[in-house]
Amino acid sequence: MTEWSWEVFYDAIPYVIKGLHITAGLTVASFIFALIFGFVWVILRRIPLRFIQWLSIWTMEFIRSTPPLVQLYFIFYGLPMMPVIGKSLTFSPFMSCVIGLGIHFSTYISEVYRSGIEGVEKGQWEAATALNFSTTQKWTKIILPQAIPPIIPMIGNYLIILFKEVPLASTIGVLGILELANNYGSKTFNYVEPYTIVALLFLILSYPSALLINKLEKKLNQKFDKNTILRENN
Repeated sequence: MTEWSWEVFYDAIPYVIKGLHITAGLTVASFIFALIFGFVWVILRRIPLRFIQWLSIWTMEFIRSTPPLVQLYFIFYGLPMMPVIGKSLTFSPFMSCVIGLGIHFSTYISEVYRSGIEGVEKGQWEAATALNFSTTQKWTKIILPQAIPPIIPMIGNYLIILFKEVPLASTIGVLGILELANNYGSKTFNYVEPYTIVALLFLILSYPSALLINKLEKKLNQKFDKNTILRENN
């Protein structure tokens, strides 16, 4: 069994940390994709056609029930083997992860959106109608300002969970911090130290994010109080 070496630990830090911008960039890109695509699921489920509603619900359940690693493999390895309109769909490892993780987490985020929208009291919808607001004004001035604050903690939790799932990208060759730690270990036969660096980096980035989300939640709850919203729009 290899003993812990601080010399190896310090030597591995600059090597592993080179992949931090890839890991962070992949997290942000995937999360933005999930936030946007989450609205697509919400819209599809609100279309007054039973077939579309059923199809969207079934698709979401299928995606949620399938491991994200399998989805990444399918997008990166499977799609190039399935010609679409005469051409195969080929994505880079980075883009494959953005699409795969983005779509996977969008199904969860869409449920968060839906719970926030359905959590707005019926009287608020009626008040928006009584104020003679257009559909756009109703959503931007009354519904969304009240639906967003309660769901901030849940969305923030999914951001942290997504960040922890990003290491799956190493399985298809994305050079994030985990893949670089693997490479360092294979070259030096020292794995404990670089893996410890990876764990510490995830801790250092995840914990402040959780604190920031809690602070943002409190600030939004103060700003978007429902009574304040109605007074401002009267």
